[in-house]
Amino acid sequence: MIKLIKNVKVYAPQYLGVKDILVCDRRIAAIDENVNLSSLKHKEIIDGTNLIAMPGFIDGHVHMIGGGGEGGPVTRTPELMLSKVTSAGVTTLVGCLGTDGTTRHMSSLLAKAVALEAEGVTTFIYTGSYQVPTPTITGSVKDDLILIDKVIGVGEIAISDHRSSQPTYQELKKLAAETRVGGMLGGKPGLVHLHVGSEKSGIDYIFKIIEETDIPVTQFLPTHMGRTQHLLDQGLALVKLGGRIDLTAGSKAIDQVVYLLKNGAPVTGLTISSDGNGSLPKFDEKGNLIGLRAAEMKMVYRVWKDLIVEHQVDISDALQLVSTNVARNLKLEGIKGELSPGADADIVLMTEDLVIEKLFARGRMMINDGRPTVLGTFE
Repeated sequence: MIKLIKNVKVYAPQYLGVKDILVCDRRIAAIDENVNLSSLKHKEIIDGTNLIAMPGFIDGHVHMIGGGGEGGPVTRTPELMLSKVTSAGVTTLVGCLGTDGTTRHMSSLLAKAVALEAEGVTTFIYTGSYQVPTPTITGSVKDDLILIDKVIGVGEIAISDHRSSQPTYQELKKLAAETRVGGMLGGKPGLVHLHVGSEKSGIDYIFKIIEETDIPVTQFLPTHMGRTQHLLDQGLALVKLGGRIDLTAGSKAIDQVVYLLKNGAPVTGLTISSDGNGSLPKFDEKGNLIGLRAAEMKMVYRVWKDLIVEHQVDISDALQLVSTNVARNLKLEGIKGELSPGADADIVLMTEDLVIEKLFARGRMMINDGRPTVLGTFE
């Protein structure tokens, strides 16, 4: 199907002005001032007047098959439904396990990723869970990366957290080396995606590895980096070295982004993810669980919008945090995270006050008039 979005303000993420966007099947074919399809009979024209077009969000940390369980089996969060993804403006997502690598399995995560992609969005996964040694599909992190298309790295490996397996420096270094080689041989980013807790050590291991080995700083992607001020400052130091950090969307994420940018962090080193569908446990000072709720994927969109509306962050810069930068981390430049000829037609159309009006995932309309038009199999 050929679609033409007419007279829309295009943020690619850089502002291109008012343009027409031509979509052929799953890809963007052209972005120009006036695309004329009058000679074609079979086409769909979408009026983009007073709307803003931007790349679909990429959520780099989602618990597709649920997460949690820190309060016992009854606190396991449920599997993700398609409309929760698209309603959040997300067209691409990366799944992971978490605390529970025993009753949640890598094969189940892979199957869920395949299912969500069949329903219309693009998916990838991390192999592993909190623990080291970490669960895999083939029995090897390296082999998972080489042999399984959807596996793009290992994670989320827990460090500096009372729920981690307390991996040693040597264990983490070895895992990073194996992941790097697997990524190279598999043509993948080979990211080491680290869940970072609030212990004082923070990401000390990362600094030590990049100082003592040839493993590049870009091999690591620590998340939950706004958990403490100490961790945020460590993250600031890491991105100034050319590294990348991920912040978890929430009420504090907006101030954290502003703090990082004001203190010289390059915007290209920052991403925001939802921790969607995972549990958000709350512990008291003695480590007792005192509360639990499930994370919403839509928090990324809310943080992104507030950065623009409340803190006057430029739309193009804010978009990098949820699209372009994530695509670069995943080695998907030119395919995801941007509006350009040849890229996947993952397009969000918003009103001028940044309300999601329509969403296309690889050219297929998933949201129209702010409501899902495509639902998951069991919705």
